[in-house]
Amino acid sequence: MATEKTPNYTEAMVETVTAMYAELGNAGLEQIAQTIGRTKRSVISKLVREGVYVAPVKAAAQPRDTGPTKKEMLRELESLSFNVEGLDNASKSAIQRMIDFVSEVRAVEAEVEGEE
Repeated sequence: MATEKTPNYTEAMVETVTAMYAELGNAGLEQIAQTIGRTKRSVISKLVREGVYVAPVKAAAQPRDTGPTKKEMLRELESLSFNVEGLDNASKSAIQRMIDFVSEVRAVEAEVEGEE
């Protein structure tokens, strides 16, 4: 024995939802949901089934850091005759500060040797 399924949305509700959505767009989904006594998710689902819902455009992904990798930075630090053991988990900014410091120290050492 098959039972007849009762619709969740009456024809009047569907007309109200689609008309309000045409006027308010995605910004008015909360208001539409409150007006007809349904959840926002339910309203979106109904709009999708009716073929009128337009998904909001997602923000573009942030560009990745295209600078040197940590491994490259550690190699540079190592080329300055600095022991990089244990620095694998250091941040890129910390490694860069270390490179700057060691480079500065090496420059001062070179000046001192040149004066002698």
